Amino acid sequence: MIWDTILQPFAEYGFMRRALLGCIAISLGATPVGTFLILRRMSLTGDAMAHAILPGAAIGFLISGLSLIPMTLGGLVAGLLVALLSGFVTRMTSLREDASLAAFYLISLAIGVLIVSMRGSNVDLMHVLFGTVLALDDATLILLCSISSLSLIILALLLRPLVLECADPQFLRSVSGLSAITHFTFLLLVVLNLVGGFHAIGTLMAVGVMILPATAARFWATSIGGMIVTAVAIAMISSLIGLLLSFHFSLPSGPAIILVNGLIYGMSLSFGPVGGLVAQTTAKQHIQI
Repeated sequence: MIWDTILQPFAEYGFMRRALLGCIAISLGATPVGTFLILRRMSLTGDAMAHAILPGAAIGFLISGLSLIPMTLGGLVAGLLVALLSGFVTRMTSLREDASLAAFYLISLAIGVLIVSMRGSNVDLMHVLFGTVLALDDATLILLCSISSLSLIILALLLRPLVLECADPQFLRSVSGLSAITHFTFLLLVVLNLVGGFHAIGTLMAVGVMILPATAARFWATSIGGMIVTAVAIAMISSLIGLLLSFHFSLPSGPAIILVNGLIYGMSLSFGPVGGLVAQTTAKQHIQI
């Protein structure tokens, strides 16, 4: 039973092993970044950046089709350009950063879908929007593993400034000149992981692996290290279950993975010991008694 259900798909099919390895790489790289997005109250920034990379990837697709390097470089340039433009608009006008990001990401999404639709078919558009994790090749796996390794190294180097910026950004600005460097390096990590993730599960789903596990981990851990470890574990478990559901029931792999993440988030919201609904209700009852 266990062999047929869980182990056999990965033992007999190479595409399942490559998909699992790609999901593990995304979980290791993107989920810690998502944890800091949650702590810095920038969750919707991640969603905006996920949509912002679409026109760059679409231009790469327009030039060379579904080629790895042009689509990766295009998405990276587009994401960084939107981040810089939104920051510039915020500093030069009275518009808040969240509003400028929302405006730019909606424009970017429309441009990207339009470009892909002009050149390719609906199949190509679905590939860009929702990814093909079951069709990862060796070059894409190397890219995902490289991004994951680079993200972990940079996070380790910038851990203290990132934690300080989450807790007290004004203090970090007053005692260190690393505040701006930390912020833009962190945005670079967000864009890098979203660009890597979109090759596997698409631009619309990539942010889900970054945000949902970190949000669920908030209900199980009280420390930053505990949140990161819990979030990575949730992302890996969700990837495994999502791939198995996709294999056995012929479901789209990207949405299946995200929905499993969503289910775990719902369970965490209800039964998590740190601020979950059941824990909060029990605590109130004890106080009343």
